[in-house]
Amino acid sequence: MAKAKRNGQVKEVTRYIKREVERELWARAAGRCEFEGCNILLFKSPVTQERVNISEKAHIYSFSEKGPRGWGPFTNNPKDLNNIDNLMLMCHGCHTTIDQDENGQKYSANLLLQWKQNHESRVSIVTGIASDKKSHVVLYGSNIGEQRSVIQKAEAIDAMFPKRYPAEERPISMSMACSHQDKSPEFWVTECNHLETMFNKEITRRIEDEPTSAHFSVFALAPMPLLIKLGTLFTDKADVDVYQPIREPKTWKWQEYPEGFEFIIKEPESFDHPPVLVISLTDKISYERVHRVIGKDVCIWELTVADQYLGNDNTRSEAQLSLMRTAIRKLMVKIKDKHGFGTPLSIFPTMAVSLSIEMGRARMPKADMPWVIYDQNNDVGSFIKALEIGGI
Repeated sequence: MAKAKRNGQVKEVTRYIKREVERELWARAAGRCEFEGCNILLFKSPVTQERVNISEKAHIYSFSEKGPRGWGPFTNNPKDLNNIDNLMLMCHGCHTTIDQDENGQKYSANLLLQWKQNHESRVSIVTGIASDKKSHVVLYGSNIGEQRSVIQKAEAIDAMFPKRYPAEERPISMSMACSHQDKSPEFWVTECNHLETMFNKEITRRIEDEPTSAHFSVFALAPMPLLIKLGTLFTDKADVDVYQPIREPKTWKWQEYPEGFEFIIKEPESFDHPPVLVISLTDKISYERVHRVIGKDVCIWELTVADQYLGNDNTRSEAQLSLMRTAIRKLMVKIKDKHGFGTPLSIFPTMAVSLSIEMGRARMPKADMPWVIYDQNNDVGSFIKALEIGGI
């Protein structure tokens, strides 16, 4: 119990916090620790998971006038120290941490007030999202060359918010650590089989369980042929949001549409030879690179953009995904009309991960010709045949 002088009289200040204040604090904090970066649930043990109240009500301006943050604006009204605006819900460890900062320099009252506001604002926004906006978070990473693709759950959830919220606490991980190198046929066979197995196990089951409401948010980093394959598994019939890793600023959140961006379709001069589709979006693919792999007796179609939009960071808006699906559908109709349904289409792609998935989603299995997809392999120094989609 603290004591304060008012009008020359000593008045006792009690630590008692009214039940209605405590209830409101719990509601505002959603039962989680409000210390920035902690956020643990306070109604169960993090070790045993038993239902137990491990919360503490921490004062922003100290209960004691000589506490680390003093009384501040409450000097003349210390009885208001127990008001909701001066309290934070915390676990024991975080409460101890802020109170051990004796001079309140590292954990100042202003900092704690900002943390409280940020936490409670986030809770308010998240719980305000409509219940039908839940989405299953899908993470898919595969080796790109010698690099291992790692996608962080927190980054994915941040990109979804506030449009969607995770349907489950744990994301659906479809990744695998393949020991083969991507220049070997075994890599593509192993990864493709694993992808199909995981899709049937994790995605198909949820679609069947939620036939009218299943929604998926896809975050992927993998070689383009595998991303296209992933798209063909989802098809355009599943309700899917595909996200793109953006380099500048570093985020998975969609940015503004790049003004003037549009896809350009280039047709070959003749249609006498087998068709090839070159997709030059992140880099320009010279036709000579294609000829070195499959010869010169081919008809090259190309999907590209104006030179100023070529680059690794050119896909920045969700609207570009819709444009990609439209462009692919238009191309498939044109190429099939000129070369025939049963003719395999060789595809040489350089494009963003999200566009790769959308290309696969745009494929119509019963209407489109077979695809033979190639991948640029830096160890070999050229494109190599990666995988086939559709009967050949």
